[in-house]
Amino acid sequence: MKISLAQIEIIAGQPKVNAKKMLEIVRQSRLEAVDLLLFPEMSIPGYLLGDTWEQTAFLRDCEYWGQKLVEASENICLLFGNVAIDWRKKNDDGRVRKYNALFAAQNGRLLSDGSFPYPFRIKTLQPNYREFDDDRHFFSLRKLAEEMSLKVNDLLQPVSLCINGKCFKLGCLLCEDGWSDDYGIKPIPTLHKNGPVDLFVNLSCSPFTLGKNNKRHRVFSRMAREIGVPLIYVNNVGIQNNGKTIYTFDGCSTAYGPGGETLLHCRPFEEQLCHTMLSELTQISPALPVTVPNDNGIDSIYSCLRFGIERFLRQTGLSKIVVGVSGGIDSAVAAAMYSHIIGPQNVLLINMPSRFNSQTTINLAQKLASNLGCRYLEIPIHESIELTVRQMEAASLPLSSFMKENVQARDRSSRILAAAAASIGGAFTCNANKSELTIGYCTLYGDESGFLAALADLWKHQVYALGHHLNQHVFTAEVIPAENFTLIPSAELSADQDVDAGKGDPLIYPYHDYLFRAFVERWQRATPEDLLGWYIEGSVEKNLGCEPDLIGEIFSTPADFIEDLEHWWKLYTGMAVAKRIQAPPVLAVSRRAFGFDHREAQNPAYFTHSYLNMKEKLLNP
Repeated sequence: MKISLAQIEIIAGQPKVNAKKMLEIVRQSRLEAVDLLLFPEMSIPGYLLGDTWEQTAFLRDCEYWGQKLVEASENICLLFGNVAIDWRKKNDDGRVRKYNALFAAQNGRLLSDGSFPYPFRIKTLQPNYREFDDDRHFFSLRKLAEEMSLKVNDLLQPVSLCINGKCFKLGCLLCEDGWSDDYGIKPIPTLHKNGPVDLFVNLSCSPFTLGKNNKRHRVFSRMAREIGVPLIYVNNVGIQNNGKTIYTFDGCSTAYGPGGETLLHCRPFEEQLCHTMLSELTQISPALPVTVPNDNGIDSIYSCLRFGIERFLRQTGLSKIVVGVSGGIDSAVAAAMYSHIIGPQNVLLINMPSRFNSQTTINLAQKLASNLGCRYLEIPIHESIELTVRQMEAASLPLSSFMKENVQARDRSSRILAAAAASIGGAFTCNANKSELTIGYCTLYGDESGFLAALADLWKHQVYALGHHLNQHVFTAEVIPAENFTLIPSAELSADQDVDAGKGDPLIYPYHDYLFRAFVERWQRATPEDLLGWYIEGSVEKNLGCEPDLIGEIFSTPADFIEDLEHWWKLYTGMAVAKRIQAPPVLAVSRRAFGFDHREAQNPAYFTHSYLNMKEKLLNP
């Protein structure tokens, strides 16, 4: 049996575009004598569609194109993902019944058997964490079993098909069905028990997350080895979003042998048709395993960002970009990325100095533009800032020094960058990093503005690492000046932020990067109670993953540690929430990006009873 893995780019919300691409692949595969052609989960409609799933006209269109795929299955067997609708039934919300389904078609008809209630298979385990909200739209196999007064294990039945005179049983899975460690239901061993199964197939629509493929290889390899049956994973490429967060899909479709060996691996972030033979996957002495790239490094981060930015620009129709360059590392990295992705001729760099900007950072911005070959403008803002201050004072609305800092940031973005972007028919970038967004160290309608926050899922140390990667491996030249990596980070909005005097941001990044990451990215998210407990037992650095002995170097007393902790916690859970809600879309890289992946409400900061008890004992022993 010749098997083809169709790692295709899916355009969310475009069933016709996706189906026509699939139909052409079917035509080509038939000419190449492919027996079994595998497409990803939700390959016709896309996956992250928001409440488009509530449009009955859209659902009927998905059905129409699904039927076209079934009709095209002459002399070939197709497995593809699509939404399935039972127009006679309703979901719990009163809307029409929808399933995240896997369709198996051969010779112009759907493959089914009398023991299953539908001529398709239904997703058993539906994720409702991070960006996923499947139960909002789809009825799972678990709920169907409950409705039918059956055990879900009775409905987990293999799909039977015959190819070249031989009959096989396929264990058909949809994405989360393969990640069953934390579920009470285990689809893979249950399907095999109800088979036995000759081949497991997992059709997925799985977003890129740093390090996720490494974990998936361990999980899927172990499952194939424990059952002793080969497993094929098919994922799509492309970008999809839920309004506030943009996700890349990296493909990395893979075939595992019965001993858990990785026998086939498709390249990340590329459309690809990969072929294998069932006999190659099941032979007792399989071929040597292929090498799977490690996806936990800065090279994977750059691949994700490059692919995501390029696809987002294409999707939004943008080809001209304005970057406000301050002379700091964040804007330098953003400028280098966009220059490499769309060409320096399409990137306008603008430095907007006030009286607080040093000649050092102005020179760095100029040098960066020269190294990249981008057009560069220097537009001072001191006159417009002074005009704004005079106008407010004349209206008896005096501005404090802190307010004047924000006026500068807003003047740069809302006035200059927005006007420049409009002039060239493009958009301007948001260069904020994740550390800044976590505690709101950015200005509403100012440096938080922009069409896309491409760096906003990277901690400050990752931005530095990305800068080195750009110089060493992307441009193979020092396009980002060396001084950018040693200059103290500073907003340069007041005399207290004079970089030449060594004055900069109030953040100690080697510590606060990791503190904030514990607030945001830990699966069991940390709170002040956890931090204070670690402080008392002397394990803060170990639990955060930062450098040893750092806490003692930074904080002289428990009071200093507590004051710092409470300051940032109040910002993270306070005003920073309002700022994040109004921030541009974030391009996701980590296990929890801001936006829909990090759901939050605007509530006051809270400290638990245990935290307050520990604090009292530390401060008043």
